[in-house]
Amino acid sequence: MKDDLRLDVLRARYASGECSPRRLLLALREQAEALNPEFNLFIHLLSVEELEPYLAALESRAPDTLPLYGVPFAIKDNIDLAGVPTTAACPAFAYTPQRSASVVQQLIDLGAIPLGKTNLDQFATGLNGTRSPYGACRNSVLNDYPSGGSSAGSPLTVALGLASFALGTDTAGSGRVPAALNNLVGLKATKGLLSTAGVVPACRTLDCVTTFTASAAEASQLLALIAQQDPQDAYSRANPAWNDGTAFGAVRPFRFGVPLAQDLEFFGCTEGPGLFAAAVERLQALGGEAVSLDLSPFLEAARLLYEGPWVAERYSVIGDLAQTRPEAILPVIHAVLAKAPQVSGVQTFRAQYRLQALKAECDRLLAELDCVLTPTLGRPVTLAELAEEPVLRNAELGYYTNFMNLLDYAAVAVPSGFMDNGLPWGVTLFGRAFTDQYLLSLAHAYQGGQAAGREARHDQVRLVVCGAHLDGLALNGQLRQRGARLLETTRSSPNYRLYALAGGPVKRPGMVRVAEGGVAIAVEVWQLPSSELGSFLIGIPAPLGLGKLQLDDGRWETGFICEGHGLDGATDVSAWGGWRAWLSAQS
Repeated sequence: MKDDLRLDVLRARYASGECSPRRLLLALREQAEALNPEFNLFIHLLSVEELEPYLAALESRAPDTLPLYGVPFAIKDNIDLAGVPTTAACPAFAYTPQRSASVVQQLIDLGAIPLGKTNLDQFATGLNGTRSPYGACRNSVLNDYPSGGSSAGSPLTVALGLASFALGTDTAGSGRVPAALNNLVGLKATKGLLSTAGVVPACRTLDCVTTFTASAAEASQLLALIAQQDPQDAYSRANPAWNDGTAFGAVRPFRFGVPLAQDLEFFGCTEGPGLFAAAVERLQALGGEAVSLDLSPFLEAARLLYEGPWVAERYSVIGDLAQTRPEAILPVIHAVLAKAPQVSGVQTFRAQYRLQALKAECDRLLAELDCVLTPTLGRPVTLAELAEEPVLRNAELGYYTNFMNLLDYAAVAVPSGFMDNGLPWGVTLFGRAFTDQYLLSLAHAYQGGQAAGREARHDQVRLVVCGAHLDGLALNGQLRQRGARLLETTRSSPNYRLYALAGGPVKRPGMVRVAEGGVAIAVEVWQLPSSELGSFLIGIPAPLGLGKLQLDDGRWETGFICEGHGLDGATDVSAWGGWRAWLSAQS
Protein backbone atom coordinates (compact mmCIF):
# COMPACT_ATOMS: atom_id res chain seq x y z
CA MET A 1 0.00 0.00 0.00
CA LYS A 2 1.49 3.31 -1.09
CA ASP A 3 1.91 6.30 1.22
CA ASP A 4 -0.48 9.23 0.99
CA LEU A 5 1.96 11.94 -0.03
CA ARG A 6 -0.47 14.76 -0.74
CA LEU A 7 0.93 18.05 0.54
CA ASP A 8 -1.63 18.68 3.27
CA VAL A 9 -1.54 15.08 4.48
CA LEU A 10 2.25 14.99 4.60
CA ARG A 11 2.36 18.34 6.38
CA ALA A 12 0.04 16.97 9.09
CA ARG A 13 2.09 13.78 9.42
CA TYR A 14 5.27 15.74 10.00
CA ALA A 15 3.58 18.09 12.46
CA SER A 16 2.27 15.18 14.51
CA GLY A 17 5.67 13.45 14.57
CA GLU A 18 4.21 10.38 12.86
CA CYS A 19 7.13 10.36 10.42
CA SER A 20 10.32 12.26 9.62
CA PRO A 21 11.81 13.29 6.26
CA ARG A 22 14.69 10.87 6.78
CA ARG A 23 12.49 7.88 7.50
CA LEU A 24 10.10 8.71 4.66
CA LEU A 25 12.68 9.49 1.97
CA LEU A 26 14.78 6.42 2.66
CA ALA A 27 11.67 4.23 2.53
CA LEU A 28 10.54 5.87 -0.72
CA ARG A 29 13.99 5.36 -2.19
CA GLU A 30 13.77 1.62 -1.47
CA GLN A 31 10.36 1.45 -3.11
CA ALA A 32 11.63 3.36 -6.14
CA GLU A 33 14.59 1.03 -6.49
CA ALA A 34 12.23 -1.94 -6.49
CA LEU A 35 9.83 -0.41 -9.04
CA ASN A 36 12.40 1.00 -11.43
CA PRO A 37 13.18 -2.22 -13.35
CA GLU A 38 9.49 -2.63 -14.16
CA PHE A 39 8.64 0.98 -15.08
CA ASN A 40 12.01 2.51 -16.13
CA LEU A 41 10.90 5.70 -14.43
CA PHE A 42 14.27 6.91 -13.06
CA ILE A 43 17.43 7.60 -14.98
CA HIS A 44 19.23 8.55 -11.77
CA LEU A 45 17.78 7.68 -8.37
CA LEU A 46 19.65 9.60 -5.70
CA SER A 47 21.79 7.39 -3.51
CA VAL A 48 21.54 7.44 0.28
CA GLU A 49 24.73 9.52 0.30
CA GLU A 50 23.32 11.97 -2.25
CA LEU A 51 20.13 12.36 -0.21
CA GLU A 52 22.03 13.02 3.02
CA PRO A 53 22.73 16.79 2.57
CA TYR A 54 19.04 17.47 1.91
CA LEU A 55 17.94 15.41 4.91
CA ALA A 56 20.57 16.90 7.21
CA ALA A 57 19.56 20.43 6.24
CA LEU A 58 16.06 19.82 7.64
CA GLU A 59 17.05 18.25 10.94
CA SER A 60 17.56 21.61 12.61
CA ARG A 61 14.28 22.98 11.22
CA ALA A 62 10.75 22.62 12.54
CA PRO A 63 8.12 21.36 10.05
CA ASP A 64 6.15 24.62 10.21
CA THR A 65 9.14 26.78 9.21
CA LEU A 66 9.20 25.71 5.54
CA PRO A 67 6.11 25.39 3.31
CA LEU A 68 7.46 22.25 1.59
CA TYR A 69 9.30 20.76 4.55
CA GLY A 70 10.38 17.22 3.70
CA VAL A 71 8.20 16.98 0.59
CA PRO A 72 9.63 14.40 -1.86
CA PHE A 73 9.67 15.40 -5.51
CA ALA A 74 11.09 14.10 -8.79
CA ILE A 75 12.77 15.99 -11.61
CA LYS A 76 12.57 15.30 -15.33
CA ASP A 77 16.09 14.64 -16.55
CA ASN A 78 16.28 17.64 -18.83
CA ILE A 79 16.15 19.88 -15.73
CA ASP A 80 19.36 20.44 -13.77
CA LEU A 81 20.00 19.20 -10.24
CA ALA A 82 23.41 20.28 -8.95
CA GLY A 83 25.96 17.48 -8.84
CA VAL A 84 23.78 14.98 -10.73
CA PRO A 85 24.19 14.36 -14.47
CA THR A 86 21.60 15.82 -16.82
CA THR A 87 21.19 13.47 -19.77
CA ALA A 88 18.01 14.53 -21.63
CA ALA A 89 17.85 10.75 -22.24
CA CYS A 90 21.01 10.86 -24.35
CA PRO A 91 24.15 9.55 -22.59
CA ALA A 92 26.44 11.19 -25.13
CA PHE A 93 24.92 14.59 -24.36
CA ALA A 94 25.19 14.25 -20.56
CA TYR A 95 26.82 16.91 -18.37
CA THR A 96 26.96 17.48 -14.63
CA PRO A 97 25.74 20.96 -13.63
CA GLN A 98 27.28 22.85 -10.74
CA ARG A 99 24.03 24.58 -9.92
CA SER A 100 20.41 23.48 -9.98
CA ALA A 101 17.80 24.89 -12.32
CA SER A 102 16.18 27.95 -10.79
CA VAL A 103 12.86 26.21 -10.16
CA VAL A 104 14.59 23.21 -8.55
CA GLN A 105 16.60 25.46 -6.26
CA GLN A 106 13.43 27.33 -5.29
CA LEU A 107 11.79 24.08 -4.27
CA ILE A 108 14.82 22.92 -2.28
CA ASP A 109 14.97 26.27 -0.50
CA LEU A 110 11.30 25.76 0.42
CA GLY A 111 12.15 22.44 2.06
CA ALA A 112 11.40 19.95 -0.73
CA ILE A 113 13.75 16.98 -1.25
CA PRO A 114 14.64 15.63 -4.71
CA LEU A 115 14.32 11.85 -5.01
CA GLY A 116 15.84 11.52 -8.46
CA LYS A 117 15.97 12.38 -12.17
CA THR A 118 13.24 10.81 -14.30
CA ASN A 119 13.14 9.20 -17.72
CA LEU A 120 11.86 11.04 -20.79
CA ASP A 121 11.51 10.91 -24.53
CA GLN A 122 14.97 11.79 -25.78
CA PHE A 123 15.51 15.56 -25.87
CA ALA A 124 11.85 15.93 -24.87
CA THR A 125 10.85 15.06 -28.44
CA GLY A 126 7.73 12.94 -28.19
CA LEU A 127 4.45 12.54 -26.35
CA ASN A 128 4.53 8.84 -25.55
CA GLY A 129 7.40 7.96 -23.19
CA THR A 130 8.97 5.18 -25.25
CA ARG A 131 11.73 7.11 -27.02
CA SER A 132 14.51 6.60 -24.51
CA PRO A 133 17.69 4.49 -24.41
CA TYR A 134 16.90 3.97 -20.72
CA GLY A 135 13.80 1.97 -21.64
CA ALA A 136 10.14 2.72 -22.31
CA CYS A 137 8.01 4.01 -19.44
CA ARG A 138 4.85 1.98 -19.23
CA ASN A 139 1.57 3.20 -17.84
CA SER A 140 0.96 3.19 -14.08
CA VAL A 141 -2.37 1.40 -14.51
CA LEU A 142 -2.19 -0.85 -17.60
CA ASN A 143 0.95 -2.66 -18.77
CA ASP A 144 0.05 -2.50 -22.46
CA TYR A 145 -0.02 1.32 -22.58
CA PRO A 146 2.74 3.94 -22.28
CA SER A 147 2.97 6.48 -19.48
CA GLY A 148 2.87 9.28 -22.05
CA GLY A 149 5.67 11.73 -22.68
CA SER A 150 7.90 13.36 -23.05
CA SER A 151 7.78 13.78 -19.25
CA ALA A 152 7.40 10.03 -18.97
CA GLY A 153 8.93 9.12 -15.61
CA SER A 154 7.79 12.17 -13.66
CA PRO A 155 4.05 11.39 -13.56
CA LEU A 156 4.85 7.79 -12.68
CA THR A 157 6.60 8.88 -9.49
CA VAL A 158 3.39 10.58 -8.32
CA ALA A 159 0.97 7.94 -9.59
CA LEU A 160 3.00 5.15 -7.96
CA GLY A 161 3.23 6.95 -4.62
CA LEU A 162 6.94 7.80 -4.69
CA ALA A 163 6.69 11.58 -4.76
CA SER A 164 4.23 14.27 -3.72
CA PHE A 165 4.75 16.04 -7.01
CA ALA A 166 7.09 15.96 -9.97
CA LEU A 167 8.52 18.43 -12.44
CA GLY A 168 8.19 17.99 -16.17
CA THR A 169 8.47 20.21 -19.20
CA ASP A 170 5.94 20.97 -21.91
CA THR A 171 6.51 22.24 -25.43
CA ALA A 172 3.78 20.39 -27.28
CA GLY A 173 1.86 18.58 -24.55
CA SER A 174 4.48 16.78 -22.48
CA GLY A 175 3.02 18.03 -19.21
CA ARG A 176 -0.58 17.15 -20.11
CA VAL A 177 -0.70 13.90 -22.10
CA PRO A 178 1.11 11.87 -19.39
CA ALA A 179 -1.06 13.48 -16.72
CA ALA A 180 -4.19 12.24 -18.49
CA LEU A 181 -2.80 8.72 -18.91
CA ASN A 182 -1.86 8.45 -15.23
CA ASN A 183 -4.90 10.07 -13.57
CA LEU A 184 -3.06 13.23 -12.47
CA VAL A 185 -3.38 16.98 -12.74
CA GLY A 186 -0.84 18.42 -15.16
CA LEU A 187 -0.34 22.19 -14.99
CA LYS A 188 1.19 23.77 -18.07
CA ALA A 189 1.47 27.26 -16.73
CA THR A 190 1.67 30.38 -18.88
CA LYS A 191 4.96 30.62 -20.77
CA GLY A 192 7.63 32.26 -18.63
CA LEU A 193 5.67 31.95 -15.39
CA LEU A 194 7.98 29.19 -14.14
CA SER A 195 11.64 29.77 -14.88
CA THR A 196 13.32 27.58 -17.51
CA ALA A 197 16.85 28.57 -16.46
CA GLY A 198 18.74 25.30 -16.14
CA VAL A 199 16.43 23.41 -18.49
CA VAL A 200 17.76 21.74 -21.64
CA PRO A 201 15.76 23.50 -24.38
CA ALA A 202 13.48 21.67 -26.77
CA CYS A 203 12.11 24.88 -28.32
CA ARG A 204 13.35 27.61 -26.04
CA THR A 205 10.76 30.14 -27.16
CA LEU A 206 7.96 27.70 -26.28
CA ASP A 207 9.22 25.57 -23.39
CA CYS A 208 7.43 25.51 -20.04
CA VAL A 209 8.25 23.78 -16.77
CA THR A 210 5.23 21.81 -15.57
CA THR A 211 4.01 20.12 -12.38
CA PHE A 212 2.31 16.77 -11.86
CA THR A 213 0.13 16.49 -8.76
CA ALA A 214 -2.75 14.41 -7.48
CA SER A 215 -4.99 17.46 -7.20
CA ALA A 216 -5.53 20.92 -8.64
CA ALA A 217 -5.35 22.41 -5.14
CA GLU A 218 -1.79 21.13 -4.78
CA ALA A 219 -0.84 22.49 -8.19
CA SER A 220 -2.19 25.86 -7.07
CA GLN A 221 -0.12 25.77 -3.88
CA LEU A 222 3.05 24.98 -5.82
CA LEU A 223 2.39 27.63 -8.44
CA ALA A 224 1.88 30.27 -5.76
CA LEU A 225 5.26 29.36 -4.26
CA ILE A 226 7.43 29.20 -7.38
CA ALA A 227 5.89 31.54 -9.98
CA GLN A 228 8.52 34.24 -9.68
CA GLN A 229 10.30 36.29 -12.31
CA ASP A 230 13.85 35.01 -12.71
CA PRO A 231 16.72 37.28 -13.85
CA GLN A 232 18.55 34.13 -14.98
CA ASP A 233 15.86 33.44 -17.60
CA ALA A 234 15.47 35.90 -20.46
CA TYR A 235 12.00 34.47 -21.17
CA SER A 236 10.79 34.79 -17.59
CA ARG A 237 7.69 36.92 -17.01
CA ALA A 238 6.23 38.55 -13.92
CA ASN A 239 3.07 37.01 -12.52
CA PRO A 240 0.29 39.64 -12.40
CA ALA A 241 -1.43 40.28 -9.09
CA TRP A 242 -4.71 38.78 -10.27
CA ASN A 243 -2.96 35.42 -10.88
CA ASP A 244 -1.18 35.02 -7.54
CA GLY A 245 -2.20 32.51 -4.88
CA THR A 246 -5.14 34.64 -3.75
CA ALA A 247 -6.78 34.16 -7.17
CA PHE A 248 -7.53 30.50 -6.40
CA GLY A 249 -11.04 30.12 -5.00
CA ALA A 250 -14.69 29.27 -5.49
CA VAL A 251 -16.00 29.35 -9.04
CA ARG A 252 -18.97 31.50 -9.99
CA PRO A 253 -21.06 31.14 -13.18
CA PHE A 254 -18.79 31.06 -16.22
CA ARG A 255 -18.78 30.55 -20.00
CA PHE A 256 -16.64 27.79 -21.50
CA GLY A 257 -15.93 26.93 -25.10
CA VAL A 258 -16.73 23.48 -26.49
CA PRO A 259 -15.25 22.54 -29.89
CA LEU A 260 -17.66 22.12 -32.77
CA ALA A 261 -18.46 18.51 -33.60
CA GLN A 262 -16.42 18.62 -36.81
CA ASP A 263 -13.32 19.66 -34.85
CA LEU A 264 -13.53 16.88 -32.28
CA GLU A 265 -11.29 13.96 -33.19
CA PHE A 266 -11.15 10.66 -31.31
CA PHE A 267 -9.26 8.63 -33.94
CA GLY A 268 -11.72 5.75 -33.81
CA CYS A 269 -12.07 5.61 -30.04
CA THR A 270 -15.69 4.70 -29.34
CA GLU A 271 -15.61 5.77 -25.68
CA GLY A 272 -14.14 9.24 -26.15
CA PRO A 273 -17.29 11.03 -27.36
CA GLY A 274 -19.33 9.83 -24.39
CA LEU A 275 -16.60 10.64 -21.89
CA PHE A 276 -16.25 14.14 -23.32
CA ALA A 277 -20.02 14.72 -23.33
CA ALA A 278 -20.05 13.75 -19.65
CA ALA A 279 -17.26 16.25 -18.98
CA VAL A 280 -19.28 19.02 -20.62
CA GLU A 281 -22.25 18.13 -18.43
CA ARG A 282 -20.07 18.18 -15.33
CA LEU A 283 -18.88 21.72 -16.09
CA GLN A 284 -22.45 22.80 -16.73
CA ALA A 285 -23.44 21.40 -13.34
CA LEU A 286 -20.76 23.62 -11.80
CA GLY A 287 -22.45 26.71 -13.26
CA GLY A 288 -20.85 26.77 -16.69
CA GLU A 289 -22.54 27.87 -19.89
CA ALA A 290 -21.30 25.82 -22.86
CA VAL A 291 -20.54 27.92 -25.96
CA SER A 292 -19.74 26.35 -29.33
CA LEU A 293 -16.18 27.16 -30.44
CA ASP A 294 -14.56 26.91 -33.85
CA LEU A 295 -11.34 25.06 -33.02
CA SER A 296 -10.00 25.07 -36.59
CA PRO A 297 -7.63 28.06 -36.20
CA PHE A 298 -6.19 26.49 -33.05
CA LEU A 299 -5.62 23.24 -34.92
CA GLU A 300 -3.97 25.04 -37.82
CA ALA A 301 -1.60 26.68 -35.37
CA ALA A 302 -0.85 23.22 -33.93
CA ARG A 303 0.27 21.95 -37.32
CA LEU A 304 2.91 24.67 -37.50
CA LEU A 305 4.83 23.13 -34.60
CA TYR A 306 6.20 20.17 -36.55
CA GLU A 307 5.25 21.05 -40.13
CA GLY A 308 6.72 24.57 -39.78
CA PRO A 309 10.13 25.98 -38.84
CA TRP A 310 9.94 25.29 -35.10
CA VAL A 311 11.47 21.88 -35.79
CA ALA A 312 14.63 23.85 -36.63
CA GLU A 313 14.56 25.36 -33.15
CA ARG A 314 14.77 21.84 -31.73
CA TYR A 315 17.62 21.08 -34.11
CA SER A 316 19.55 24.13 -32.89
CA VAL A 317 20.10 22.33 -29.58
CA ILE A 318 21.22 18.92 -30.83
CA GLY A 319 22.26 19.58 -34.43
CA ASP A 320 26.01 19.38 -33.77
CA LEU A 321 25.64 16.09 -31.91
CA ALA A 322 23.37 14.75 -34.66
CA GLN A 323 26.08 15.46 -37.24
CA THR A 324 29.17 14.36 -35.30
CA ARG A 325 27.70 11.39 -33.40
CA PRO A 326 24.50 10.41 -35.21
CA GLU A 327 24.43 7.01 -33.49
CA ALA A 328 23.90 8.77 -30.12
CA ILE A 329 20.46 9.96 -31.18
CA LEU A 330 17.54 7.58 -31.58
CA PRO A 331 16.41 6.94 -35.19
CA VAL A 332 12.89 8.23 -34.49
CA ILE A 333 14.35 11.55 -33.27
CA HIS A 334 16.47 11.77 -36.43
CA ALA A 335 13.28 11.24 -38.45
CA VAL A 336 11.43 14.02 -36.63
CA LEU A 337 14.29 16.46 -37.17
CA ALA A 338 15.25 15.38 -40.70
CA LYS A 339 13.99 18.48 -42.51
CA ALA A 340 15.28 20.96 -39.92
CA PRO A 341 18.61 21.81 -41.66
CA GLN A 342 16.73 22.85 -44.80
CA VAL A 343 14.44 25.34 -43.06
CA SER A 344 15.13 28.83 -44.39
CA GLY A 345 14.81 32.24 -42.83
CA VAL A 346 12.10 33.10 -45.35
CA GLN A 347 10.07 30.06 -44.30
CA THR A 348 10.54 30.98 -40.67
CA PHE A 349 9.24 34.51 -41.04
CA ARG A 350 6.31 33.40 -43.17
CA ALA A 351 5.33 30.90 -40.51
CA GLN A 352 5.63 33.54 -37.81
CA TYR A 353 3.35 35.85 -39.77
CA ARG A 354 0.78 33.07 -40.17
CA LEU A 355 1.01 32.20 -36.50
CA GLN A 356 0.42 35.81 -35.52
CA ALA A 357 -2.67 35.97 -37.73
CA LEU A 358 -3.98 32.76 -36.18
CA LYS A 359 -3.29 34.04 -32.67
CA ALA A 360 -5.27 37.21 -33.36
CA GLU A 361 -8.18 35.07 -34.54
CA CYS A 362 -7.95 32.67 -31.60
CA ASP A 363 -7.67 35.52 -29.10
CA ARG A 364 -10.88 37.02 -30.48
CA LEU A 365 -12.64 33.70 -30.01
CA LEU A 366 -11.44 33.48 -26.41
CA ALA A 367 -12.28 37.08 -25.56
CA GLU A 368 -15.81 36.32 -24.42
CA LEU A 369 -15.02 33.01 -22.73
CA ASP A 370 -13.63 32.18 -19.31
CA CYS A 371 -11.98 28.99 -20.59
CA VAL A 372 -12.17 26.22 -23.19
CA LEU A 373 -12.74 22.51 -22.56
CA THR A 374 -11.18 19.82 -24.77
CA PRO A 375 -10.20 16.19 -24.38
CA THR A 376 -6.55 15.98 -23.37
CA LEU A 377 -5.99 13.35 -26.04
CA GLY A 378 -8.21 11.86 -28.70
CA ARG A 379 -7.37 8.20 -28.20
CA PRO A 380 -4.83 6.44 -26.01
CA VAL A 381 -2.50 4.21 -28.02
CA THR A 382 -0.91 0.95 -26.95
CA LEU A 383 2.79 0.22 -26.80
CA ALA A 384 2.32 -2.15 -29.75
CA GLU A 385 0.69 0.58 -31.85
CA LEU A 386 3.53 2.96 -31.05
CA ALA A 387 6.09 0.38 -32.09
CA GLU A 388 4.28 -0.17 -35.40
CA GLU A 389 3.70 3.50 -36.33
CA PRO A 390 5.74 5.67 -33.92
CA VAL A 391 5.44 9.03 -35.70
CA LEU A 392 1.75 8.84 -36.67
CA ARG A 393 0.54 7.61 -33.27
CA ASN A 394 2.66 10.17 -31.46
CA ALA A 395 1.22 12.94 -33.65
CA GLU A 396 -2.32 11.82 -32.79
CA LEU A 397 -1.55 12.21 -29.08
CA GLY A 398 -0.80 15.90 -29.68
CA TYR A 399 -3.99 16.80 -31.54
CA TYR A 400 -5.40 18.84 -28.63
CA THR A 401 -2.09 19.99 -27.13
CA ASN A 402 0.33 21.19 -29.81
CA PHE A 403 -1.13 24.68 -30.25
CA MET A 404 -1.06 25.79 -26.62
CA ASN A 405 2.43 27.24 -26.27
CA LEU A 406 2.53 28.62 -29.81
CA LEU A 407 -0.57 30.68 -28.96
CA ASP A 408 0.63 31.58 -25.44
CA TYR A 409 -2.19 30.05 -23.43
CA ALA A 410 -2.34 28.47 -19.98
CA ALA A 411 -3.66 24.92 -19.60
CA VAL A 412 -4.54 22.39 -16.93
CA ALA A 413 -5.06 18.69 -17.63
CA VAL A 414 -7.48 17.21 -15.10
CA PRO A 415 -8.63 13.59 -14.56
CA SER A 416 -12.13 12.90 -15.84
CA GLY A 417 -12.87 9.24 -15.32
CA PHE A 418 -11.77 5.88 -16.67
CA MET A 419 -12.25 3.92 -19.84
CA ASP A 420 -13.88 0.50 -19.77
CA ASN A 421 -10.48 -1.18 -19.57
CA GLY A 422 -9.54 0.88 -16.49
CA LEU A 423 -7.21 3.32 -18.27
CA PRO A 424 -7.50 6.89 -16.96
CA TRP A 425 -9.08 9.49 -19.24
CA GLY A 426 -8.85 13.26 -18.89
CA VAL A 427 -9.82 16.67 -20.18
CA THR A 428 -7.98 19.96 -20.47
CA LEU A 429 -9.11 23.42 -19.45
CA PHE A 430 -7.26 26.19 -21.24
CA GLY A 431 -7.47 29.94 -21.38
CA ARG A 432 -5.64 33.18 -21.93
CA ALA A 433 -2.15 33.76 -20.58
CA PHE A 434 -2.04 34.30 -16.81
CA THR A 435 -5.38 32.68 -16.06
CA ASP A 436 -3.57 29.77 -14.42
CA GLN A 437 -5.03 30.09 -10.93
CA TYR A 438 -8.52 30.51 -12.33
CA LEU A 439 -8.14 27.35 -14.44
CA LEU A 440 -6.87 25.52 -11.36
CA SER A 441 -9.93 26.75 -9.46
CA LEU A 442 -12.18 25.25 -12.13
CA ALA A 443 -10.15 22.04 -12.10
CA HIS A 444 -10.47 21.90 -8.31
CA ALA A 445 -14.24 22.25 -8.53
CA TYR A 446 -14.28 19.67 -11.34
CA GLN A 447 -12.48 17.24 -9.01
CA GLY A 448 -15.19 17.80 -6.42
CA GLY A 449 -13.24 20.24 -4.27
CA GLN A 450 -14.77 23.08 -2.30
CA ALA A 451 -12.79 26.34 -2.22
CA ALA A 452 -13.94 28.32 0.79
CA GLY A 453 -13.47 31.94 1.71
CA ARG A 454 -12.81 33.67 -1.57
CA GLU A 455 -13.86 33.82 -5.20
CA ALA A 456 -11.72 32.58 -8.07
CA ARG A 457 -10.33 35.44 -10.18
CA HIS A 458 -8.77 35.76 -13.61
CA ASP A 459 -7.73 38.41 -16.11
CA GLN A 460 -11.21 39.96 -16.30
CA VAL A 461 -12.98 42.00 -13.62
CA ARG A 462 -16.65 42.77 -13.17
CA LEU A 463 -17.78 46.36 -12.83
CA VAL A 464 -21.23 47.60 -11.81
CA VAL A 465 -22.36 50.83 -13.49
CA CYS A 466 -25.45 52.83 -12.69
CA GLY A 467 -25.35 55.98 -14.82
CA ALA A 468 -23.61 57.54 -17.79
CA HIS A 469 -21.62 54.33 -18.42
CA LEU A 470 -24.79 52.29 -18.99
CA ASP A 471 -25.11 50.66 -22.40
CA GLY A 472 -25.76 53.29 -25.06
CA LEU A 473 -25.32 56.31 -22.78
CA ALA A 474 -22.81 59.11 -23.02
CA LEU A 475 -19.77 57.52 -21.35
CA ASN A 476 -20.33 53.88 -22.30
CA GLY A 477 -17.60 54.18 -24.92
CA GLN A 478 -15.02 54.41 -22.12
CA LEU A 479 -15.86 50.80 -21.30
CA ARG A 480 -16.17 49.47 -24.83
CA GLN A 481 -12.85 50.96 -25.96
CA ARG A 482 -11.23 48.96 -23.16
CA GLY A 483 -12.71 45.71 -24.43
CA ALA A 484 -15.57 45.53 -21.92
CA ARG A 485 -18.70 43.53 -22.55
CA LEU A 486 -22.11 43.60 -20.89
CA LEU A 487 -22.77 40.58 -18.68
CA GLU A 488 -26.17 41.31 -17.18
CA THR A 489 -28.80 43.89 -16.34
CA THR A 490 -29.93 43.67 -12.73
CA ARG A 491 -30.64 45.74 -9.62
CA SER A 492 -28.79 46.68 -6.49
CA SER A 493 -29.90 45.53 -3.07
CA PRO A 494 -32.62 47.84 -1.59
CA ASN A 495 -30.07 49.80 0.43
CA TYR A 496 -29.23 52.72 -1.85
CA ARG A 497 -30.30 56.23 -2.83
CA LEU A 498 -29.55 57.59 -6.29
CA TYR A 499 -28.72 61.26 -6.92
CA ALA A 500 -28.18 63.40 -10.00
CA LEU A 501 -25.00 65.26 -9.14
CA ALA A 502 -24.55 68.95 -9.76
CA GLY A 503 -22.42 70.07 -12.68
CA GLY A 504 -21.92 68.70 -16.15
CA PRO A 505 -22.11 68.88 -19.11
CA VAL A 506 -22.50 65.10 -18.87
CA LYS A 507 -25.01 64.35 -16.16
CA ARG A 508 -23.58 61.93 -13.61
CA PRO A 509 -25.27 59.92 -10.86
CA GLY A 510 -24.14 59.35 -7.32
CA MET A 511 -25.17 56.09 -5.67
CA VAL A 512 -24.99 56.11 -1.87
CA ARG A 513 -25.63 53.25 0.55
CA VAL A 514 -27.99 54.19 3.37
CA ALA A 515 -28.99 52.55 6.64
CA GLU A 516 -32.72 53.08 6.04
CA GLY A 517 -35.03 54.41 3.37
CA GLY A 518 -33.09 52.78 0.57
CA VAL A 519 -34.40 51.41 -2.72
CA ALA A 520 -33.14 48.95 -5.36
CA ILE A 521 -31.46 50.74 -8.26
CA ALA A 522 -31.28 49.45 -11.84
CA VAL A 523 -27.65 48.69 -12.73
CA GLU A 524 -25.57 46.83 -15.31
CA VAL A 525 -22.67 44.46 -14.72
CA TRP A 526 -19.84 44.74 -17.23
CA GLN A 527 -16.65 42.74 -17.57
CA LEU A 528 -13.37 44.26 -18.72
CA PRO A 529 -9.72 43.20 -18.75
CA SER A 530 -8.00 43.61 -15.38
CA SER A 531 -5.17 45.42 -17.13
CA GLU A 532 -7.60 48.16 -18.21
CA LEU A 533 -9.11 48.84 -14.79
CA GLY A 534 -6.31 51.18 -13.67
CA SER A 535 -6.65 53.58 -16.61
CA PHE A 536 -10.42 53.56 -16.19
CA LEU A 537 -10.15 54.37 -12.48
CA ILE A 538 -7.76 57.27 -13.07
CA GLY A 539 -10.32 58.91 -15.36
CA ILE A 540 -13.13 58.90 -12.78
CA PRO A 541 -13.63 62.45 -11.42
CA ALA A 542 -14.39 63.29 -7.78
CA PRO A 543 -16.64 62.80 -5.90
CA LEU A 544 -17.05 59.42 -7.62
CA GLY A 545 -14.84 56.39 -7.15
CA LEU A 546 -14.87 52.61 -7.20
CA GLY A 547 -15.79 50.50 -4.19
CA LYS A 548 -17.93 47.54 -3.27
CA LEU A 549 -21.62 47.61 -4.14
CA GLN A 550 -24.24 45.00 -3.21
CA LEU A 551 -26.59 43.49 -5.81
CA ASP A 552 -30.09 42.23 -5.14
CA ASP A 553 -28.95 38.59 -4.96
CA GLY A 554 -26.50 39.43 -2.18
CA ARG A 555 -23.33 39.57 -4.31
CA TRP A 556 -20.80 42.28 -3.62
CA GLU A 557 -19.17 43.63 -6.78
CA THR A 558 -16.87 46.48 -7.67
CA GLY A 559 -18.92 49.47 -8.74
CA PHE A 560 -19.36 53.23 -8.69
CA ILE A 561 -19.78 54.83 -5.27
CA CYS A 562 -20.05 58.47 -4.27
CA GLU A 563 -18.46 60.38 -1.41
CA GLY A 564 -20.94 62.11 0.91
CA HIS A 565 -19.70 65.65 0.22
CA GLY A 566 -20.52 65.18 -3.47
CA LEU A 567 -24.22 65.36 -2.70
CA ASP A 568 -24.12 69.14 -2.20
CA GLY A 569 -26.54 70.54 -4.78
CA ALA A 570 -27.52 67.06 -5.96
CA THR A 571 -31.07 65.96 -6.77
CA ASP A 572 -32.47 62.77 -5.26
CA VAL A 573 -33.81 60.71 -8.17
CA SER A 574 -34.28 57.42 -6.30
CA ALA A 575 -38.01 57.39 -6.97
CA TRP A 576 -37.38 56.53 -10.64
CA GLY A 577 -35.50 53.35 -9.64
CA GLY A 578 -32.63 53.96 -12.04
CA TRP A 579 -30.69 56.48 -14.07
CA ARG A 580 -32.09 55.53 -17.45
CA ALA A 581 -35.68 55.91 -16.20
CA TRP A 582 -34.88 59.31 -14.71
CA LEU A 583 -33.25 60.51 -17.96
CA SER A 584 -36.30 59.35 -19.92
CA ALA A 585 -38.58 61.30 -17.58
CA GLN A 586 -36.54 64.47 -18.09
CA SER A 587 -36.84 64.24 -21.86
